[in-house]
Amino acid sequence: MTLITVLNKDDIVEPANTEQRDNITEHIANLETSNIIEQVKDTVEQENYSAFVLGTDTIITLSNNLVTIGVSTKGAMPCYAQLNDYNDQQGDRVVLFYPSEIDINFKIDGKNKNIITNTLYFVPISSSSNSVTMRMKLDNDSYLDFQYILNDESYMLNLDITAVNMSNHFSTTQDKIHIDWIQNLRQQEKGFEFEQRYTTLTYKLTDRKKVKIFSVTKTTRSETINEPLDWIAFKNQFFSTIIIAAGNNFNSESKITSAPYTKGIGYMKKMMAKTSVPFDPTGVQATQLQFYFGPNDYKALSASNRFSVDNNKLHLNKVIDLGWPIVREFNRYIIMPLFNLLSKWNLNMGIVLLLLTVIVKVIVYPFTYKSYMSSAKMRALKPYIEEINAKYSKQEDAMKKQQESMALYSKYGVSPMGGCLPSLIQMPVWMALFFFVPNAIALRQQSFLWAKDLTGFDDIISWNTHIPLIGNHLSIFCLLFCASNIVNTIFSMKQQQQAPGQEQSMNMMKWMMYFMPVIFFFTFNNYSSGLNYYYFISALTSIMIMIYLRRTTDEKKLLSQLEANYQASRNNPAKKRQGGNLMARLEAMQKEQERLQQQKRNK
Repeated sequence: MTLITVLNKDDIVEPANTEQRDNITEHIANLETSNIIEQVKDTVEQENYSAFVLGTDTIITLSNNLVTIGVSTKGAMPCYAQLNDYNDQQGDRVVLFYPSEIDINFKIDGKNKNIITNTLYFVPISSSSNSVTMRMKLDNDSYLDFQYILNDESYMLNLDITAVNMSNHFSTTQDKIHIDWIQNLRQQEKGFEFEQRYTTLTYKLTDRKKVKIFSVTKTTRSETINEPLDWIAFKNQFFSTIIIAAGNNFNSESKITSAPYTKGIGYMKKMMAKTSVPFDPTGVQATQLQFYFGPNDYKALSASNRFSVDNNKLHLNKVIDLGWPIVREFNRYIIMPLFNLLSKWNLNMGIVLLLLTVIVKVIVYPFTYKSYMSSAKMRALKPYIEEINAKYSKQEDAMKKQQESMALYSKYGVSPMGGCLPSLIQMPVWMALFFFVPNAIALRQQSFLWAKDLTGFDDIISWNTHIPLIGNHLSIFCLLFCASNIVNTIFSMKQQQQAPGQEQSMNMMKWMMYFMPVIFFFTFNNYSSGLNYYYFISALTSIMIMIYLRRTTDEKKLLSQLEANYQASRNNPAKKRQGGNLMARLEAMQKEQERLQQQKRNK
């Protein structure tokens, strides 16, 4: 059931501790809602429009099991949002914003006087278990109503703005309400840099059904959007405030601004949005808006479609950045269902990530095996390659050496590029978890081993002095990830057989592969421990798979098999050898290159 209470604005303050919050909760529970509403109504209802520039700033609170929302009589705007199922880093309930941290202003241009709601006081004229209507009268017969309805078992708050007998106060061309929305997004998580990276201003384009992320980390940035929008979201890493143009859309020429804060003041970014929605001064059609004050939980955001006032899909779940299209689809249809299935077993989230990693490795094992066997076949042909290298030892014979080597690979159906495609196929998997783990709210405040929160860095080794590129801590999971990556690189490099002419590029790749873990350390030391843990387990299982494949592959038998396949293909010319077409094309390209070089020398 939805409850409604009324309190003075001064009663909603950021509690310093749990005891203070308990006192506020008790104070709210003891308020006589209906009496206060009637008192305010009787005091102001008889006054004219000028009375609305003065008044008492009271806050009507609507609450269900999921969220508590405060609506201020000054401006008739949402000014407080508390999530009842999530705790902050101090163990109190998560508060998305307090009255001093948000301002949503509605402006309507009038003939003689503009209506600017954040300068006016509204009167709460009616209430029920799940709604409140606030009124601003221009005269005895003309008024503007703001009706808020909080949906049960949802984070969605509906707003209907209705004009009654107000046509004479506006010009015949007046058809929109201007909205100015400013909010300071609070720091909710442990790691400032990591959370700020995922604190973004996101919006959905109406015509193209596309969601865009307006990400800023270093400097203030503004942008004008010349397309209609369905919704605009001010998004923290795990929580969002979203305003939705229900039934219509936000008009063109919306302006958005994002300004990052520096570490230590308790805020991530200051975000601003200026836009407008259709308005009917005759009152025949109400202006409908919806708000989402809740977690960036994929299920909760998807469930909001049921509360859409125009029965259209809102696509709020796209506020969660799951990666580029192919990576996003892999996350949606493989990673997330697997994660949700494993989570239902009530296992520690560290174990869930471990099982998820193993399952993903099983899924991509065929590609891993194909990539390994391609390298193994090249190693099996190494004695023949060494003979070719000895035959063409001079520098001027490099082209002939490469041609004969390619002919050898073509003869046995081996492609030097055969291991690249399977490796590229695995890249979306690697990237999918990069996007999924930092956005998985189910990992928030979940501990594993020495990590107290899998969505924040583990800092069991820490100090007070800030060191450039490192900070004030060492993440053990990051160190394990980097160390396992180095070992995995060593194993991988040992499996590689250099094709003739590729020695220089392979040596450069080798050093790059060894240098990457160093870059990873300075980058991932501030990343979530869950992500570093996943990459550590992933590298560890890759090493184990590589050891297994190495021990179960006999390169002499493999060479004998290649010889047998070659003889079989000679007896059956119609049978195409694996990789033959590719090798033939490569050989033809090399011959053409040699011909062009010979022509150039002759000239």
